[in-house]
Amino acid sequence: MPSLSLFSDDPVDGSPSAPDLLGRRSYAREAAALVRSVRTQSDSSVLALIGAWGSGKSSVLTMTMDALREESAGTERWLIAEINPWLYPDLESLTSGLFAEIRAALPKDKRWSTARENLGKFAQEVSPLGSLTGLPGVNASGVMKVIGKRIAGETSATATKRKVEAVLREADTPILVVMDDLDRLTPDELLLVFKLVRLIGRLPNVHYLLSYDEHTLLDVLTRSDLVGGEVSRAREFLEKIVQVRLDLPAFREQEALALMNLYVAALLERHERQLTPTDMSRLGEAYASYLQQRLQTPRSIKRFMGQADASLGSVVGDVDLVDFMLVTFLRTMEPGVYAMIKRHRAELTGTTYTPRHHTQLDGLKLWRDRVQRADVADQHIDTVIGLLGMLFSPVANVLESWQATAAGDAERRHGIGSSDYFDRYTSFRVPDDDLPEATFDRAVQQIVSGQTSDEATALFERLRTDTHRVIRRLEQRLPLAATESEALLALLADEYGHVQGPAEAFGLLRPESAVQHLARRVLADLPSEQRPEALARMAQTPDGGVLAVQTLRNTAYPTEQQTGDLATDANLAAWARTARDVLATHLAHHLLPAAQHDADQLTPVQRELLLAWTMLAPDQAGEWTRERLDNQDWELLALLVSLTPRQLMNGMPLLSPVDLDRFNVLIGLDRIMAQLAPQIDATPPQLPLSTTLATPDLHQQHILSTLRRYRDQNPQQPTTP
Repeated sequence: MPSLSLFSDDPVDGSPSAPDLLGRRSYAREAAALVRSVRTQSDSSVLALIGAWGSGKSSVLTMTMDALREESAGTERWLIAEINPWLYPDLESLTSGLFAEIRAALPKDKRWSTARENLGKFAQEVSPLGSLTGLPGVNASGVMKVIGKRIAGETSATATKRKVEAVLREADTPILVVMDDLDRLTPDELLLVFKLVRLIGRLPNVHYLLSYDEHTLLDVLTRSDLVGGEVSRAREFLEKIVQVRLDLPAFREQEALALMNLYVAALLERHERQLTPTDMSRLGEAYASYLQQRLQTPRSIKRFMGQADASLGSVVGDVDLVDFMLVTFLRTMEPGVYAMIKRHRAELTGTTYTPRHHTQLDGLKLWRDRVQRADVADQHIDTVIGLLGMLFSPVANVLESWQATAAGDAERRHGIGSSDYFDRYTSFRVPDDDLPEATFDRAVQQIVSGQTSDEATALFERLRTDTHRVIRRLEQRLPLAATESEALLALLADEYGHVQGPAEAFGLLRPESAVQHLARRVLADLPSEQRPEALARMAQTPDGGVLAVQTLRNTAYPTEQQTGDLATDANLAAWARTARDVLATHLAHHLLPAAQHDADQLTPVQRELLLAWTMLAPDQAGEWTRERLDNQDWELLALLVSLTPRQLMNGMPLLSPVDLDRFNVLIGLDRIMAQLAPQIDATPPQLPLSTTLATPDLHQQHILSTLRRYRDQNPQQPTTP
């Protein structure tokens, strides 16, 4: 592959460091041949190389000049003078600059000394006085003398020009004056250039090659006083200046695609990455459907890929390459849309509630309005929306296309459409509260192998404070080897009681639920005969015991439609029965410290252990609990309060539902009704509807009131567990 520069906008010359990727060298040689042919028919001429901005005119000019400089059989070597009108703000400096460049192009030997001298004198004669000091070789102290001679009539521009013409004819060596970027001049500046070329600079053996975008140049001319707003007059004026036009070959679709492929390959090679077949398919679809319409010149392709190359380095292993290129395209071509994406981050990544549209047309209209307000031209609105649909599910859903599947896969491929990875695409780095993918992978391997490192510590911290995101990233790495799965389950068990990340799904999905979900997936990937041992390893700690029971239940009954009773299900798989019995033993062991304290001192973990025990062995759990009551280790009402934890909302403790079934399993409702009859009788069956805060007194009254209603509604129902 040739060495490619994605950043330089310098013209290419076909050399190894600036390769001719479009095969324009042959056209440049033809242009050089045409220039030579024109010389045989006219001693001074004006040619124009015409092409759109960014189409490669400057590169063709460079290779044309190189071809003219070459001496070969049957050809003569040309002298080249390049002048950029942009560098000269007025006719004074432009005139002096033109002749300075022509003089500089002449050989320095004695043969050309007369030509150089006469050319300098002619420049003095025709240049406005203010420019004389800027002409190389003109003594600034002689300016006043020149003024005096002009006033006295001692010099003649016409006579001097004849001397120049005679010398240039005698030398019989062609000179080409090249002027690029004329389309970037103002109307007045452009007219000055044409005046200079047409009226002053027409010398024998001096030819001009101008370069411009014709559409832009005509627009500039129509804004001049000379043309007066008529395109036809502008075209006629241009035809009087230019004798021969060279139209740059059209930039064909095949060439654009080939150039795009070259730059993509160079980008991947530079960053040591590869595209999967799926990635290549997505990028191909994006290019054919959307990008190609906007990448119509070599410069636009290079500018786009240069931007991608410039910002990819710090996140190359942490983003989806196709998403990154598409986002870069929008950032480069439509900065207003890029800013809009950042404003609507939550909606585009699905982390905020947005009302559903009545119809898909309503949703499409919403996004069209937003894109239009982002200053997108009307002809590009559909292209931009299509690209957004490839990146974000909410947009894809209103387009009714294949894009919905691709956008919905954003989380797995680390796409911008996932809230977990969005910020990487807009900050061009992995944020400080996140971990790069390579670091994350190393941390996981260190943890499962029992190593301690800064990376593993960082992962522990994020698991506790950013639980949902870390869990999702762990899920992306499944399935693991059996030993790694067992180690990961042990890690989740150890950390289960420490996760404190914010809830998601508008507060409905707690971090503990995310850990439970991942644990079920990991356990389900293990061979069934290895599951009991893995669960037993999880249950080495109290928190781990609670998670192990939940994982057993979720794995044995993976969906709500298949829920069952672990304690009584005769069809329970053999591995689950073994695990159930092992876990019940561990839970009983973890509850031993609870028997040494009053019931109102049960910790949340001990309460969860007791409730989990009822799922595995309700008879054992009930017998153990009643023994605590019989021995008067625990007070009954205090135990009921401990078994009915208060809910917290915005830091405020609220009353929660009373689980009478759990009371019945652990204690027996008959016993509760009999032992607490006086308190139940003294409590109204219904607390005021305004009662929500769970103060200690209200908490007790809430439980007693629930028992009162149950007793009143079921006076004869047996309740013995």
